[in-house]
Order: sequence, then C-alpha cells, then structure tokens
Amino acid sequence: MVEPGFLTEALQEWFEIFRRRMMSGFFTYAKDQGLSMAQMGALFHIYRMGACGVSDIGSHLGVTNSAASQMLERLVQLKLITRTEDPEDRRVKHIVLTDKGLQILRGSSKANQDWLERIAQAMTDEEREQVRIALAILTEKSRLLEINTN
Repeated sequence: MVEPGFLTEALQEWFEIFRRRMMSGFFTYAKDQGLSMAQMGALFHIYRMGACGVSDIGSHLGVTNSAASQMLERLVQLKLITRTEDPEDRRVKHIVLTDKGLQILRGSSKANQDWLERIAQAMTDEEREQVRIALAILTEKSRLLEINTN
C-alpha cells in the first residue's frame, strides 16, 4: 500500500515538471502573439466569466481600474475584445472576447497540447490506460474538494 506522503511526493514532482513546461509554453506563446502575461490573464478571465467589467478585471489582476482600462484599450485595438456601454448605466462597460480573442486562447492551449500528445505517444497502451484511470480519480477528488471548500 502506498502511503499518502509518497503519493504527495510523486504528484509534486509531476506538478513541477508540468508547471514548468506549461508556463514556458504559455510565456512563449504570449510573447509570439505580442501580448503581456497580464493581457493573457485578462483574456482568460473574460473567457471564464463570459463577460465582465473593468473593475472585475482590475480586481482579478490586482491592478487599478485605470491600469486595467488602459490594458483593455490595447486589447480593443488588437480586436481581441469588445467594450460596450451598459444601456442602463453608461458608466458600466461590458467586455467580451471577439472571435480573434478566442482564437488566441485556443492557440495557447494548442501549444501545450502538443507536448501532452508527445507524452501520450511515448507510453504503451497499458500505461496510457493506467494514467487515464489515475487522472480520472484525481480529477474527481479535486472537484469534490473544490465543492467542499466553496
């Protein structure tokens, strides 16, 4: 039987490799697209929220509303987002991704997906099945913890 500490160590080791590779791919992709990490963070936040306001993005990124607004203006110029006024309150802006913005996000995932595909191809059929089952268990337990901590 494997003690929880040994599993924790194995997960930590995998996570370090995974995080390093994912972040490297993400940084490279953002740079290639001419975007800062804050801009990419804003795009991902808008994607998760569906639509949001300037203050929501400022809070998420830990910057002032003014700084968030300037950054978002650049994303508008790049045609990655649209910013429209709320018809009931002109002070409120609704920010949504454009198709081009969505393509940028999909591209960032594709860069890392290629690496994951290479890992999967390096495994035997039996190893792939073992990892698939283990990840299904890990995903289920992680979701349960998220539900119980919210």
